[in-house]
Amino acid sequence: MSKPRSLIAGNWKMNGLSADGWALADAIVQGARDLPAGRAELLVCPPATLIGLVAEAVTGSPVALGGQDCHADRSGAHTGDVSAAMLADLGCRYVIVGHSERRADHGESSATVRAKAEAAQAAGLSAIVCVGETWAEREAGKTEEVVTAQVAESLPAASTSGNLVVAYEPVWAIGSGRTATPEQVAEVHALIRRQLGSRMDDAGAVRILYGGSVKPANAVELLAVAHVDGALVGGSSLKAGDFLAIAAAAPAQAG
Repeated sequence: MSKPRSLIAGNWKMNGLSADGWALADAIVQGARDLPAGRAELLVCPPATLIGLVAEAVTGSPVALGGQDCHADRSGAHTGDVSAAMLADLGCRYVIVGHSERRADHGESSATVRAKAEAAQAAGLSAIVCVGETWAEREAGKTEEVVTAQVAESLPAASTSGNLVVAYEPVWAIGSGRTATPEQVAEVHALIRRQLGSRMDDAGAVRILYGGSVKPANAVELLAVAHVDGALVGGSSLKAGDFLAIAAAAPAQAG
C-alpha cells in the first residue's frame, strides 16, 4: 500500500486575537498555493474564539479547519465546553482529542478521550487522537507500555482511516525544543501501526502524525521516517513561513 498523503496540522493552542488569527490564516492560505500540488493536506486548529473567523479565511482554499477539543456530549449543561456538532457546524473537519496538555491539565483519562473521539466521529469529524509518554516514563523503559495502553483505551471501536488520525507526541518533546530522534520516532510509530493493524482492515491508510518541537530545520528528516504520515505542529504553526516550510518538506507520494 502506498504511503498516505501527509497531513500537516497546526495546533495554535491558546494563542491569537481576531486580527492575529485572520492574518495568520490568510498568510497560510496564500502560501499554500505555492506548495507542490497534492503533496500534503494542510490543517489549522485555532482556539475556539477564532474558529468562525478562520473558517471565513480558509473557505475555498486547500486549508482545512479543525478544533482543539470537544465535549463527549452533543449538547447540554456543560458551561464553557464546545461539542463536536458545534465544530462541524462552523466548518471543521477535524478535532484534536487527548492532547497531553488536556490529559495533564484537565485530568483527562483515555476513557474520556475515547468518548470525545466517538462524539467527533458521530458528528462527521475525523478525530486526531494524541498519545505519548513522559520523560520519566521513557527513562523507566515504559514507552511501549504507556503508548500501547493509550492506543488501546483511547481509540473508538468504529475507527477507520476516514475518521481517525493518531498523533504520537512524546510529552517531553512538546514545547521543550527537544525532539525525539528518527530512531525513537520510527520505533513508536511502528508500534502504533501494529496496534492499528490488529484493530482495523485499513490500518495502513490511517495517518500517524509526529508532534513535538517539529520545525523547518528537522521536518525533512522526521517526515521521511517510516510510518510518519505528517506532523502535529505547535509553536511553528504560529508563523506562516515556518508552517508552510514544514508542509513543503512532506515527501511526495509513491506511485
